[in-house]
Amino acid sequence: MSIEFKAAPPDFAAEYIRLRGMTRENAVSEERLRALGITAETWANDIQSTELQGFVAQSNNELAGYCFGNTKSGEVVVLAVRPAYEGQGIGQRLLSLVVEQLSLRGHKRLFLGCSSDPKVRSYGFYRHLGWRSTGAADERGDEILELLQR
Repeated sequence: MSIEFKAAPPDFAAEYIRLRGMTRENAVSEERLRALGITAETWANDIQSTELQGFVAQSNNELAGYCFGNTKSGEVVVLAVRPAYEGQGIGQRLLSLVVEQLSLRGHKRLFLGCSSDPKVRSYGFYRHLGWRSTGAADERGDEILELLQR
């Protein structure tokens, strides 16, 4: 199975929202995203304004996953991989592409919110890649992890 990685186009925004509700852990429905003010229109606008920068992974024109970072704050805001594509290194590659882009924009400290439950896969995933706990939590109760850049 061939995977292509490329910059995330704004016209995929509706598909990003659909995929966000399909993830195996920490799925967020379209309704929940809308309640948070996130719609296909706002997501596309944030990409076009370059406030959000991201990358997608595609296989045979199917969206396998994506990752986005906030270019103003240095936050990795979302990483999602379709369950059928898990375990192939796609999430790690997408995250590394976003980390690289945020670093190129001058961010020396990147951060993200992650479950503090060691039984949740993301807990070990980010720590394995060098992300460290700040000891703080965000407004949703997720643990804030950081990655310091040289």
